[in-house]
Amino acid sequence: MEQRGRVSASLDERPTVRILGTHGVPAGYGGFETAAEKVGLHLRAQGWRVIVYCQLDGKGDITYDEWEGMERVNIPVNLPGWRGTSLFDFRSVKHSSAHPDLCLIFGYNTGIFNTWQRLKRIPMVINMDGIEWSRARWGFFRQAILYINERFSAAVGNHLIADHPEIEKYLWTRAPKRKIRMIAYGADEVDSADETPVRDLGLEPGGYLSLICRPIPENSILEIVRGFSARPRQHKLVILGTYEPQKDDYHAAVLAAASEDVIFAGAIFDPAIVQPLRFHSALYLHGHTVGGTNPSLVEALGAGNPVIAQDNPYNRWVAGDGQAYFNTSDDVARLLDRLLESTDDLAEMSRASRARYRAEFTWHAVAEQYRELLEDHLPARAKTDRKRR
Repeated sequence: MEQRGRVSASLDERPTVRILGTHGVPAGYGGFETAAEKVGLHLRAQGWRVIVYCQLDGKGDITYDEWEGMERVNIPVNLPGWRGTSLFDFRSVKHSSAHPDLCLIFGYNTGIFNTWQRLKRIPMVINMDGIEWSRARWGFFRQAILYINERFSAAVGNHLIADHPEIEKYLWTRAPKRKIRMIAYGADEVDSADETPVRDLGLEPGGYLSLICRPIPENSILEIVRGFSARPRQHKLVILGTYEPQKDDYHAAVLAAASEDVIFAGAIFDPAIVQPLRFHSALYLHGHTVGGTNPSLVEALGAGNPVIAQDNPYNRWVAGDGQAYFNTSDDVARLLDRLLESTDDLAEMSRASRARYRAEFTWHAVAEQYRELLEDHLPARAKTDRKRR
């Protein structure tokens, strides 16, 4: 492991990658953490040495351990929110810069720090996420910081990953096409699930629709709730997320628009609950209007969910032609009126979801694309060692 020193590391002939920019493994926070875990495990199985930087709460020295054959560099930080994340990123870059190894970086939020790695000629592959700086919820100051960091990442990265064709086109305005590759997000396929977690929430398998997203206006929650609540239905609508109407006017508006058949189940992150909830849902509603390949939508496809999604190029590419799309709450109401009365249409949409998932979004296929790209950017010594084997 890392703590055995640089001498032993330098004698390790395995191709090596250091993964930065996430909260670490095992995944328990969001899409980037899941991607880091899945890609890291795949590389480890292919004979790579994988080192993941992990953020811990608190104070103290950097520690080292191992999880599922991947080495972890555990960095404690004692600041909340984005300030803690920024400090963690800074310390991760500082630590990784003491080694010549290839770095896989998720996100550009602190891209200015990666200038140090570029000056030291450390190869970097950077997943650029979506157009994060454009999100109105950040406010002007945060948007400006993100915009500047996006520019730095685009300039200093040896190669950039876009997770969606529309993001790839956008990145063509930031860097030469030759240094950009589109690699989508992945998901696990769910072909069976225990009904108990669903029934524990007072739900009947197949008797509800699901909506899983952050409760912000750009995710079209109000339009979805209004469309669903336009008339009584034979299904419930289950919404995951934390709603605080006393603090947020948008949350209050969503709650006010909801009929008695809308269930706000709170923030649930446990996969043992979320996967069954998704799998046994009659239909998945997806309102995201910005970003690239959204993990929640990909996971719905992997569970075979019929999908009604907000009509934009991001969602249409991910979900494909076999699903339904809306622009207004009236569209949502009309689509639900038709689809909830047609088991044949829902069954066909479910088959289309699985076909789309298997064609583009399996973790094996996604991780293999990462491996191929990373191999192209290994330092010369590691490339030579790889060829010898």
